[in-house]
Amino acid sequence: MRRLLLSVFALVLSLLFSLATETAPQDQAEVLKIRVNNEAITPVTARFIARSIRSAEERQVRCLVIFLDTPGGLVESTRDVVKSILHSKVPVVVYVAPTGARAASAGVFITMAAHVAAMAPATNIGAAHPVQIGGLPTSPPQQPQEKQPAEQTEKKGDGESPRRAASPMEEKIVNDTVAWARSLAELRGRNVEWITRAVKESISASASEAVKEGAVDLVAEDIDDLLNKIDGREVTLLDGKVKLQVAGATVRTDEMWWGERLLAVIANPNLAVLLLLFGFYGILFELYTPGWGVPGTVGVICLVLGFFALSVLPTNYVGLALIVIALALFVAEAFVPSFGLLTTGGVVCLILGGLMLVDSPVGFIRVSPWVIVPIALATAAITFFLVGSIVKAHRVAPQTGAELMAGTEAVAVEDFTLAGERYTGLVRTHGELWKAISQTPVTAGQRLEIQSREGLTLSVNPAKPQPGVVTPIERERRKNIA
Repeated sequence: MRRLLLSVFALVLSLLFSLATETAPQDQAEVLKIRVNNEAITPVTARFIARSIRSAEERQVRCLVIFLDTPGGLVESTRDVVKSILHSKVPVVVYVAPTGARAASAGVFITMAAHVAAMAPATNIGAAHPVQIGGLPTSPPQQPQEKQPAEQTEKKGDGESPRRAASPMEEKIVNDTVAWARSLAELRGRNVEWITRAVKESISASASEAVKEGAVDLVAEDIDDLLNKIDGREVTLLDGKVKLQVAGATVRTDEMWWGERLLAVIANPNLAVLLLLFGFYGILFELYTPGWGVPGTVGVICLVLGFFALSVLPTNYVGLALIVIALALFVAEAFVPSFGLLTTGGVVCLILGGLMLVDSPVGFIRVSPWVIVPIALATAAITFFLVGSIVKAHRVAPQTGAELMAGTEAVAVEDFTLAGERYTGLVRTHGELWKAISQTPVTAGQRLEIQSREGLTLSVNPAKPQPGVVTPIERERRKNIA
């Protein structure tokens, strides 16, 4: 009987163990989700995605889903994101969502690099033509290699619009970008011709068109629909092929930590310039006032945040040098009588430096002229106001110190006594008693003129008589006589 009970107990334990083994992977299935919500692809975004991929690898999740909605971004940051995806040890799914989102420009390359590319309904992808670095218009080559006119016409219906021939630099950038895009499409088995046209001709496609063209893999309504549709799909990682088992998996969201959110907020060229200038204003104001207070502290914080923002932006150090020169010229205006020439030079340097500060090929992450020009003019106005105040202050007679007492009147309180070669005694001036010395005898009540002050001793001389002026002591003496 005992043997029978032990056999039944062992059988039950083995069944429970087998059931637990079979259900454990399903119970532990986990998917990590992050969002790039209507943000430009910047170094901050690249760091966030790279950190999320590392977190997904450490937690051994089934896949990482990137909700992508971006108008584009920096080429170098986009390449960093693509490298992180290509070297990921877990499958990366790029999901252009939510409804109404877009994967434009840089978003196309990130989507192409994904192991699985999906889109939500009413989204679009494309327009990946690179913009000339610096945002400056390029001029056509002087002598085209092919015998074609410098301006070609592109027929669209009844109208014709001239199309400028590409410069050699433009051709290099476009060809390099096309080769990069084609290599990603070939790696993931997507439509190479479509991605080529997306780069060269800036074409775009809706979600259904992108699936039809083979640019993306599928259209999904939401995250649950996405996981169900990609479940069982085989993807290729660096270590080999992996089959996705994500149906019913637990979806966990990874957010930016507060430092990344702060960096994402201040990593704006316009805000970076404002922080630098406010920091300069705060420290300059503190230098012109005694002690150390709130303006200096705020100025230091603004400078630290400004340089922190520039550390993640593609900073042009020539532009930064021009801004420093501009600030130096504004300060020099207070010490050098240039009649406004230094301030004018500072305005020019500040505007040029601000426009050159961020070396970005896309306009939406550059310093706006509508920000830097008013700042430069306001700084010039403040400089002129301060210089004018300094000039007026120099023209006003001293109100404190020894200079205030020189030339004023004092009255002898007692007869001066001879001490060596000088006479000494007490005088009253400005309601105070002072020790005084004189080269000539002085009697009580005599009007004196202060010549100078050495410490707490006044040097006086008899005042010249002024017709019609009666001193208080003389007035008191006359009253006593009467």
